[in-house]
Amino acid sequence: MFQNLLSLFCFVLAPLYFLYVCVQHLSPKSATVFKRKPSTPKAEYIQNIMAESGQPPFFDKPRLVVNKVLARAQQESAGGIFRRCIGRSELKSLDPFLMFVDFSLTPPSGFPDHPHRGFETVTYMLQGGLVHQDFAGNKGTIRTGDVQWMTAGRGIIHSEMPAGEGPSKGFQLWINLASKDKMTEPSYQELLTEEIKRAEEDGVEVRVIAGESMGVRSSVYTRTPTMYLDFTLNPGAQVHQKIPESWNSFAYIIEGEGVFGSSNSSPVAPHNLLVLGPGDGVSVWNRSSKKLRFVLIGGQPLNEPVAQYGPFVMNTQAEISRAIEDYQYFKNGFELARSWRSQ
Repeated sequence: MFQNLLSLFCFVLAPLYFLYVCVQHLSPKSATVFKRKPSTPKAEYIQNIMAESGQPPFFDKPRLVVNKVLARAQQESAGGIFRRCIGRSELKSLDPFLMFVDFSLTPPSGFPDHPHRGFETVTYMLQGGLVHQDFAGNKGTIRTGDVQWMTAGRGIIHSEMPAGEGPSKGFQLWINLASKDKMTEPSYQELLTEEIKRAEEDGVEVRVIAGESMGVRSSVYTRTPTMYLDFTLNPGAQVHQKIPESWNSFAYIIEGEGVFGSSNSSPVAPHNLLVLGPGDGVSVWNRSSKKLRFVLIGGQPLNEPVAQYGPFVMNTQAEISRAIEDYQYFKNGFELARSWRSQ
């Protein structure tokens, strides 16, 4: 009798119970308990979190803030106040960017005669003006909203001094050049404020200095592929900007407060530089009662060795020594420096 009951349990009841348990675990109701599989990629997991918080996934791989650097004001010359963001101990560089500085100049401060080789400088004026002169006879003034994109290439000597009595404020960005472009001939691209293309939609305005945004593309030629966007967001507005996935990028807040990367992040105040992590785009929200203005800058990393001595940026120390020698002995690009002084 006992053997018959045991056989009934082993060969009939036990298999039926096992089948019942399997069916329960495979049912749709049970499957929804596992909202995230252990093998879910990180980007997809971030996207799931954003969706659960009520934010739609604007990008497959949203860029998040991975570093924040507060640019404190420092007086480095008579009447000159500088907020260094890139090119300091906390953030020495962000390939291909060598330096980003927020400056305010009042006479007699400025950037008197000095050389460059091996990279580009981009000067964007927010207020006032700068008078530019170089040893090739070029001279001009850029004023509020204007941009000068200078390719130093094999060598240039120039000066940048404030125009007028009031403060001259703006940004200067140094962009490294690839080894194949470092000894190119010097050149300029200057954009007056009215020549910079703009777009506006749903409380968001963008000035496209380089790259593309909101269907508008800049005419500036960038040897090192670069985007340079100046955004203004009204209260309650948001923007979602694509960035090539292989590029490095950062944002710098000019005025107001903004939420960057994730909708759950804390608002960021002016004079903070935000390094963005990998991804295919960044989202920004203005949840304050005041306007938010910031620049968004990105570039394709060169992934080349960098040797730098002040205003000379090359790939090796031997090339730096050669640049110093060329400058001192007025050769290989610095021939015109022998008799030139800015006025």
